[in-house]
Amino acid sequence: MSPSIHRRRFLRESGAVLGALAIAGQPAITLAGDPTMTYDEIVTRAATFLKSRQKADGSWSSERGPGITGLAVTALLRAKRATPAEPAVTRGLAYLEGFISPRSGGLAEGPNSNYVTAIALMAFKEANVGGKYDSQIKAGQSYLKNLQWDETENKNPDDPFYGGAGYGSRSRPDLSNTSFFIEALRETGLPADDPNLKKALVFVSRCQNLKGEFNDQAWAGKVNDGGFIYTPAAGGVSMAVPDKDENGGLRSYASMTYAGLKSMIYAGLKPDDPRVKAATDYITKHYTLEENPGMGQAGLYYYYQTFAKTLSMVGRHEIMDDKGLGHFWKVELVGALARRQNNDGSWVNPADRFMEGDPNLVTSYGLLALAYSNYAVK
Repeated sequence: MSPSIHRRRFLRESGAVLGALAIAGQPAITLAGDPTMTYDEIVTRAATFLKSRQKADGSWSSERGPGITGLAVTALLRAKRATPAEPAVTRGLAYLEGFISPRSGGLAEGPNSNYVTAIALMAFKEANVGGKYDSQIKAGQSYLKNLQWDETENKNPDDPFYGGAGYGSRSRPDLSNTSFFIEALRETGLPADDPNLKKALVFVSRCQNLKGEFNDQAWAGKVNDGGFIYTPAAGGVSMAVPDKDENGGLRSYASMTYAGLKSMIYAGLKPDDPRVKAATDYITKHYTLEENPGMGQAGLYYYYQTFAKTLSMVGRHEIMDDKGLGHFWKVELVGALARRQNNDGSWVNPADRFMEGDPNLVTSYGLLALAYSNYAVK
């Protein structure tokens, strides 16, 4: 069956109308989901929920540290449901600034310093009108670079730690934190050929289940499906369930595969690079929005926002799966989020792994995913 016939079938069978949306370069089409909700209403409800959950000190879920506050501020700004001058944003940014170390320029020095500094940098970047946060951004960039595992930590390019970043200083590097590290540095102005990003690419490449010159780890060829695991450090770790296949290979899973592909694009790899091709093959073979492939419902909303960010960077409106069926991913993503949104505008994951039982975190993820979908609403 031809791709055009598959496309017509998808549109015909997509179900109830969520709202007519126009995608750049595509005709207006309808969404599966709640017929009473438009994209604009979904985003507004989520933003309203987040604003209602902000504490008097400007934070969200402060008991978990400042990271969720950074995500919430970034989500509100990227979704264009707040401006840098609005009280919710200014209070949130002031809260984040209160964690900046005058000595190092990083946030919350300690076990989560890389994670929270990277997220805060993205919030400062979104609010950086007239260079207001230039100094905070510059200091944060330097701090992140100092946390990277490299020669300054007595790690050489042959070491599986090399180029990676963990949650904080001297913590085991992993792909999730390294992807935040890369995104923060690129989004705040560093070029793809920055030396620290080139080092990070070495680590990211070792996270891929792809045997060859870029991954020399013993497990690289056992699964060899182009997907990504959590970390090559300490012998290699996957968060997939189960984490190993019948041959002892580390199983790939989708959220890390999108994080890996996103990181490779940020680091300057082109579509014809074998690593990019292999990752793209993986995501087309495992395309779904019903779960986080390889993990089921665990980490679903982290998956959604990483999925959306990556595909927005790739610049493709339609993804062809391994059966030749075309998917307008933006349409399907908004439909999936619409069906899962609570009446108060929030999202929460009943599979409470990776803190996804926290509606502040998960609603920030959902709002970011919608922002990356970049719809023009008619």
